[in-house]
Amino acid sequence: MKFAIAGCGLIGQKRLKTILPQHELVIATDPQLARAERLAAQAPQAAASSNWREAVTHPAVDAVVVATTNEALAPVTIAALEAGKHVIVEKPAARNLEELRSVQKAAAVSGKIVQVGFNHRFHPAFSKAREIFEAGSLGPLMFIRGRYGHGGRVGYDREWRADPKMSGGGELLDQGVHIIDLARWFLGDFTRVDGFAPTYFWDMPVDDNGFLLLRTASDQCAFLHASCTEWKNMFSFEIYGRNAKLHIEGLGGSYGVERLYYYAMKPQMGPPDTTIWEYPGEDTSWQRELDMFAGAVKGTSKPGPGLRDAEAALEIVTQVYKSSGKL
Repeated sequence: MKFAIAGCGLIGQKRLKTILPQHELVIATDPQLARAERLAAQAPQAAASSNWREAVTHPAVDAVVVATTNEALAPVTIAALEAGKHVIVEKPAARNLEELRSVQKAAAVSGKIVQVGFNHRFHPAFSKAREIFEAGSLGPLMFIRGRYGHGGRVGYDREWRADPKMSGGGELLDQGVHIIDLARWFLGDFTRVDGFAPTYFWDMPVDDNGFLLLRTASDQCAFLHASCTEWKNMFSFEIYGRNAKLHIEGLGGSYGVERLYYYAMKPQMGPPDTTIWEYPGEDTSWQRELDMFAGAVKGTSKPGPGLRDAEAALEIVTQVYKSSGKL
């Protein structure tokens, strides 16, 4: 496949590593031309541009990776679809539901694949957890407890994520949509949403913490917390069934070694039988995600998480922002 990359920051660089050498980068674009040139220089004969429309309409391009800041996610995706390209767009896929629904309309008209960058589903610990879940080993699920957070950095409240015009929201929209998506992946759709999105520490108009209590129609529950006042980066996601529990912690790097714990309840109860899988080394989720997208385009595999998944996450974020006075 022949790709364009729109947005040549950290995520654009990660995406390039998954494209090469199996696929080809045709053109890279970024408002800062020097960044586009640096990324394009890593791929044979790739062009660079500061005009994203030039990239998404390029006649040689099959698919566009949209790794821009949030305010450009929807317009770049829509333009790519209108140009007949497949798209993999970073979460949250749009700043709000209104923008996302415009993307959905464009996708319906184009008939092209749109995959949303919920890459956490592709971490090896979650792939194994999903396998155990689908085997029925956990028994009926009861609830999920998830926590995801980082500590920011000096000047974090002056970066683009702190500007609601660019970001659309704060920590709940940034990291929070990942754990919302993961909870929904296991429990299904949530019919009742309670939550609070305050700003405790950072001097910014968007939230720095998001607290959620989500319930399904059968009263299965997800208790989730996303924070950029965590100080020590952390990730923890626990899935509780009537027969066993799964616990995923760490995502590699500053979040710690990725591990999956499987606690199987004994008939006599007491301390459970415990199995631990450890996944050190490089984060492979980005490559697995790109491979699924490429397979979906070729018709050899089902698409990964898409616009409906983004919509479900944004619906929850929107409800919490409204009740917290953030909208």
